[in-house]
Amino acid sequence: MSCECKGPTPRWSTLASKPASSVIRDLLKLAARPEVISFAGGLPSPEGFPVEAVAKACQEVLATQGKQALQYSMVEGEMILREQIAKRETMKGIPTTADQVYIVSGSQQALDLLARVFLDPGDKVLVESPTYMGALQAFDLVGPRYVELNCDEKGLNPAAFGEECRNAKFAYVMPTAANPTGLTIDEDRRALLAQKAREYDMWLVEDDPYGELWYEVEPPKSLRYWAPERTIRLGTLSKILAPGFRLGYVIAPADVLDKFASMKQAIDLCTAAFTQRVAGQTFSDDVLVEHLPNVRARYAKHAHAMLDALAEFMPEGVTWTNPIGGMFIWVTLPEHMNATTLMQDVLAQNVAYVPGEPFYANKPEVNHFRLSFVTVDPEVIREGVRRLASVIKAHI
Repeated sequence: MSCECKGPTPRWSTLASKPASSVIRDLLKLAARPEVISFAGGLPSPEGFPVEAVAKACQEVLATQGKQALQYSMVEGEMILREQIAKRETMKGIPTTADQVYIVSGSQQALDLLARVFLDPGDKVLVESPTYMGALQAFDLVGPRYVELNCDEKGLNPAAFGEECRNAKFAYVMPTAANPTGLTIDEDRRALLAQKAREYDMWLVEDDPYGELWYEVEPPKSLRYWAPERTIRLGTLSKILAPGFRLGYVIAPADVLDKFASMKQAIDLCTAAFTQRVAGQTFSDDVLVEHLPNVRARYAKHAHAMLDALAEFMPEGVTWTNPIGGMFIWVTLPEHMNATTLMQDVLAQNVAYVPGEPFYANKPEVNHFRLSFVTVDPEVIREGVRRLASVIKAHI
């Protein structure tokens, strides 16, 4: 006869003791059902993964660099990949050397390192309103004090910055095809943002996961072009190659990179050498020359399908952003509506989105939601938007 003995309750840390569940998390679990047309995910389209090219690169790396690829890496990252990233940055108009590039285990690790290196509890951090929820989750582990920066229909507006920006450790911004809004700030605003960073003596953290995913018009240059001495640029291979590599990178001045390296070594020693070398080989084979235009064309087709469907079905009083790239559209409902409670009825029609609440650092605005379109076929997008619009019409 066996019995189950209940062990003692673990003595959780303060951080681990925080509530683990939320209304939104529970809703998104329901959204994962196979019958649901889900506009909730933030995943790149698997149809765009260069599987054959990666398989070829794996074979090449194992055949020619096998012993090195299966060994530990340097904390700074494998030189072949750093060189390839520096080359791409230079081609985009911002001269970059491999020594200015450090590899991390996905750009989410870069956000974690950023918080550990720069922040103490209560430090001031500037964030867009709304902003990327993954960044807030990483920063929340330290417990900063957020100041939300005004955005309009053109994205972040540095002209509205005031004394509330002074003494901030950094401003976290996503200037190109932002998550969640899809907005891109123009060249004039980027130049002004650099000017404001100098005026208020703060760092700029430029998170750029979607900068290569433009549709027809290439976005303006990185913030490093206007403020190289105070910009920390975060990038990822998850959107241009595949998220399964778990590879991101940081480009920053040497003293910042040294601090990142010291902190990273204590966390995970190094990023996987094998995936770095395979990614570097893929870059060396010029796979992206053909691959990226195909991904851009696919994403543009899906974006236009969703924008057309929104224009066809949405009732008066509902507005949305018009992205020039990336994976997201931000929808605004009339002020009296709540996108979180509305999702219950939307899910009943087997459609899902992400409510806007978790994208706000301080006081959430509840009449917004995010739509992701790249993993849904265009004809299915139209049907999903039609169902979604029918629910919104009923509530309006």
